[in-house]
Amino acid sequence: MSGNVLKMRPAREVDLPTIVAMLADDVLGASRENASPAVDDCYLAAFAEIDADPNQFLCVVEDRQQIVGTLQLTFIPGLSRNGTKRGQIEAVRIASDRRGGKLGEAMFAWAISECRAHGCSLVQLTTDKARPDAHRFYDRLGFEPTHIGYKLEI
Repeated sequence: MSGNVLKMRPAREVDLPTIVAMLADDVLGASRENASPAVDDCYLAAFAEIDADPNQFLCVVEDRQQIVGTLQLTFIPGLSRNGTKRGQIEAVRIASDRRGGKLGEAMFAWAISECRAHGCSLVQLTTDKARPDAHRFYDRLGFEPTHIGYKLEI
C-alpha cells in the first residue's frame, strides 16, 4: 500500500454506480446485484434509508479520489451482554484491481476504530460460507467464528 493516500468517507448518492459495481464484481454478487449503468430505484431507496439513519454508516474508501473500496457499518444498541453496543460490518468490497494489497486491513482497522468511537465493545460480521479467502482474512484479523448464522428470505 506504499504511496496510497486513503480516505474513508460517507458515501454519497453519486457514488452508487461504483458501489453497486463493486458489490456485483464477484461470483456471489454477480447473481444478486443489478449493476446496470442506470442505478436501479431499489438502490436509491436503500441509500436514502441508510443515509437518514444515524446508526448506519455507508463508507467508501478513496485513493487519490478514486473509489477503491466500500463497507457498511451498523451500530446496534442492545440489552444483552450488559447493554453492549455492537458494531456490525457488512458488504465489504474492494475494487478487483486493488485486491491483495492490504487495503482490506486498512479498511478494517478504520472500521474497528469507528466502532470503538461509537461506544461498541463488540464487532461482528457475517460472511458467506462460499468465501474461504474472506474467512482466512477475518481469522488473521483476530475475528473468531463463534456463532452460526441463519437467514430466511421473505
